[in-house]
This record gives sequence, C-alpha cells and structure tokens, in this order.
Amino acid sequence: MPTLRLALCQVNPSVGDLTGNADLVRAWSRRAADAGAQLVLFPEMMLTGYPVEDLVFRRSFVAASKAALDRLATDLAADGLGEVPIVVGYLDADGPPQVSGDAEPGRGARNAAALLHRGEVQVSYFKHHLPNYGVFDEDRYFVPGDTLTVVRLGGVDVALTICEDLWQAGGPFAAARQAGVGLVVSINGSPYELNKDDLRLPVVRRRAAEAEATIAYVNMVGGQDELVFEGDSMIVASDGTLLTRAPQFVEHLLVHDVEVPPAADADEVADGVPVAGGLRLIRRTVEGIPPAPSGPAAVGGVIEPVADEAEVWQALVLGLRDYVNKNRFPSVVLGLSGGIDSAVVAAIAVDAIGPDRVVGVSLPSQHSSEHSREDAADLAKRTGLDYRIEPIQPMVDTFLANLSLSGVAVENLQARVRGVILMALSNQEGHLVLTTGNKSELAVGYSTLYGDSVGGFNPIKDVWKTLVWRLAKWRNAEATRLGLTPPIPENSIGKPPSAELSPGQLDSDTLPDYDVLDPILIGYVDGDLGREGLVASGHDAAIVDKVLRMVDTAEYKRRQSAPGTKISMKAFGRDRRLPITNRWREDG
Repeated sequence: MPTLRLALCQVNPSVGDLTGNADLVRAWSRRAADAGAQLVLFPEMMLTGYPVEDLVFRRSFVAASKAALDRLATDLAADGLGEVPIVVGYLDADGPPQVSGDAEPGRGARNAAALLHRGEVQVSYFKHHLPNYGVFDEDRYFVPGDTLTVVRLGGVDVALTICEDLWQAGGPFAAARQAGVGLVVSINGSPYELNKDDLRLPVVRRRAAEAEATIAYVNMVGGQDELVFEGDSMIVASDGTLLTRAPQFVEHLLVHDVEVPPAADADEVADGVPVAGGLRLIRRTVEGIPPAPSGPAAVGGVIEPVADEAEVWQALVLGLRDYVNKNRFPSVVLGLSGGIDSAVVAAIAVDAIGPDRVVGVSLPSQHSSEHSREDAADLAKRTGLDYRIEPIQPMVDTFLANLSLSGVAVENLQARVRGVILMALSNQEGHLVLTTGNKSELAVGYSTLYGDSVGGFNPIKDVWKTLVWRLAKWRNAEATRLGLTPPIPENSIGKPPSAELSPGQLDSDTLPDYDVLDPILIGYVDGDLGREGLVASGHDAAIVDKVLRMVDTAEYKRRQSAPGTKISMKAFGRDRRLPITNRWREDG
C-alpha cells in the first residue's frame, strides 16, 4: 500500500491573533516539511483561535479570517512550502450572520477547514455536526455543512472532518466509508476535562471502524479563558490499532508514516452524489505533492497518559500561564493565608510563570494563628516567590471605630480589607489578582463577596476541596522524586481548614467534613442528581437538605466569581447556567 507521511501540528493559537496564528502555521509547516511530511494538519479554527464566540457576528472579523487564509496560502508558497498540502482550520461565511435581519436559510458563518497547496485554497470543508451542550454554543454561531470533501493526493483519498463530526455516529464518517476513502483527517479544538483522554481513544477507534479508514486526529493545546486544550493528538488505524499518540499539554510535532489503501480507479461514489447523513460528496484532486521520503520510516511513538493528579496539575498550570501571558499581565499577586488553597494556587502560579512573577502577601489579623503565618513564610521560602506582609488589623480597627458591626459582619470585613489591599497592589504595580477559593466553597457560597472572592482569575475554581489536597500531596511527591524542594508545607496540608476570621474557627463549624460534602456536591452539581437521587445514593437526608439549600442560595455569588480553568465535566459558568432568581428547591 502507498505510504503517506503525516505531520500533526499540535500547537497553541490565540483567539483573534490572525497574524500570529498564521506565523505559527508557517513556522510549524517548515518544521513538518523538513521532516519530510507529505500532508500537514493543524487544529480546528487555527487561524482565528477557538472558540471565537460572538466575534463570529462581526462581519469585519469574518472578512479578516478569509483574507488571512488567502494570504497564508500565498506566504506558504513564498516560503518554499507550496508543494506541501496543508490543512488548517479557519472561520468562513457564505452568508450574513444568522442573528442579522438579512440572514439567509442554510447560509451564514462556517466552522471550516481548508487545504492549502501551491499558493491557493484548493478546497474547503464546513463542519457538519455542531455541538450545543456543555461549553459549546455552535448552533448559535454556525450553519452546518452538508457536504463531505474528499481530496485525492498521492494516489490516496482523504476525507476532511472537524471535531464534533468525530464524536457523533453517522454523518461524515459513515459517508467516508461509502466514498471509499483510506484516510480521514479530524482537526479539533477539543477542551480538556479529567479523564477525557480515556474517552477520546475509544471514540476515535469507533469512528475508524465506522469509516473503515485510518484516522489522523490533531487537537490544539493551550488555554483560552476558562478552557484549556491538552492536545493528545493521535493516529488510529482502521482496525483500531493506536499507531502514534502525542503528549498532553505541550506543543508537539507528531510525524508518522501511515499506510493508506490506494484510491480506486473508478470512484465508488461520484462527485455530487448524496451519501450517508444527507451529505453530498465533493471530490477534488491535488497534484504534485512531495514524494515519499527515502530512508527509515517516520515513527511518532506512543505517549501514555499520566496519572489524574499530574494531568490536572498540568491543565491548571497551562490554563493560568496562557491566561496571564495571552492577556499580557506582567505578574500575579495573591493572599497567602498559610492554608492549603492559597498554597496550591501559589505553587501552580510559580510553576506557570516563575517565582519572579508571583507576589504572595500575608495579610494577618488578630485571629491569624502563628503557625499560619509561619506556613505562609515557609511556602514563600520553598518557592522563591516575592513575599510581603501587610497586617490588616489597624485598618479593620479603623472601620470598627466608625461602624457598629458584630458577628459575621466583622468576619466579612476582614476578608474585604484583604481584598482591598490586594486590589490596591494590583492597581499600583500591575499584577493580576488570583483568588483562591476551591469548587466546594464556591458551590456552597462559603466565601465573602468582594473579600476572598476578589480576583481576576481563579486557578482552582473547578477543583473540589478533596482534590486540592490530592494535588498538593502529588506535587510534593513529584518534587521529591525529581530531587527538588517540595513547594507546599506539610503543615498546610495536614492542619484542619479554617478561614481564621474568629477565635478557633474551623470550616467544619459551618460545613460538613469535605469527605462528606464533596460527594454530595459532585452528585448535585456535576451529575444533576436531585434530592431523592442523592439520598438513594446513601447520603444522609438532613445533610443533603442543608447542602442543597446552601448551593441553591449561592448562585448570585457564583455569577460574580472570577473565571478559572475548567477541569471537570461541569464547571461553574459556561457549563452550568442556572437562574439567580429561582424559587425551585429540591425538597419541594
């Protein structure tokens, strides 16, 4: 059988940076060509970044995307890469936006893939299956394609598909089988969530069996607001054999030689004929691709997925790094309480952007224990971050001398003074403020609005408290394994959690133990279980009722919370959208 050398470019584009993203395509195409690639693949919406959200509705942006694609084709030829077929995702449109008064049925913005060759756009493909669940709103933005594009190059037939096309049975992959293709290209912007890598390979195998063809799956890598993309690009043979797999959370060029059945002498299905899923077939031939390289076969290798804690840590580090760098923040600042949450966030920040760009501020009050102050200082010493101490009690006392406050109001005042100090440092020195509340606290509203919730980004927003502890233990163990200093003090990991806003205060005074709380929250928030389902699962009915009341009444706080990296199947924000004003309660 013919051999085709594929290059899967697992790269990190930035939304809206058409010039920068095109430069990435040119640079990585050069690397791929130098490796002898005969077909080069880039991720979904590579030119525009993904997701572009309501930029789709700006006709100027759509026009700029299409112009950038044409310019890229010309530039690639000028770079001496014109003979190499290159597939790149971009934003197209064949009609006005669907939200406009002049919208046309079946026309509009398109999530598209183009094959560039010899300085021109040889053919395009429009995404057929448009996801409209979880973080996806593609029915809001795009019109689905109704064709399957099959390109004949190097004596083999190659079908083009985009992301969700792979996650749905039928449609383009069934059509590809009818068309007799030997290779299906799948370009992706598939966001990370824990254990998604375990789901992805079986799905690719099912589509390979459905298409009776090899699948080349390339996914982007990098952070975009709440989303993070982990890569995990791969090639799977028609019999389900995993031929090669890229690492997660890093840019990577995956080059591999694939045996592909030769194209039939006579097309099994002619151009324009309807095929599976109501799609029409479009066939094109690309002449003059590079010859098969001589010498040893290119073998991309198989990178095995890492443990859950390592995977989540990498996701959180990458998500924060790209949020900071892509938004051009010079540095970050956070409050260091000596507790587990701020310690983990500080360690993530140091791993993401280096200790010289991280400012940790101890903000002690009269209720701050000596061991907490020592633990904050210890973490700063371990990580090398810029450590400062700003006592808050004089400011709190000034407020109390002018306001008659007691109880929870005094506790919240302390948190808000801390928030004011952090925001003042942000304004004065240009830092991005990181908030440090975990998903468990966010779920039940165990935070002070405009206090400890103050911040521009929350690295652990989607991390349950019990997972925070697991991450801390893993990160320290990993440092020990590498012969480095563990960044998180053992005292921060082992001591009972406390906000330290009143004498002897513990989280357990207000909340169930986190080992009890988190399973209820996971069932209710992530699993959409109601009260009866949670009780039937073995949870105490009284505790369930208490927890659900706390979750339901805290929606207004969550709506005002900072963005944070999504790592679960259902993150607060894009994934879970509930009304603030809502009288429905699970107890009836």
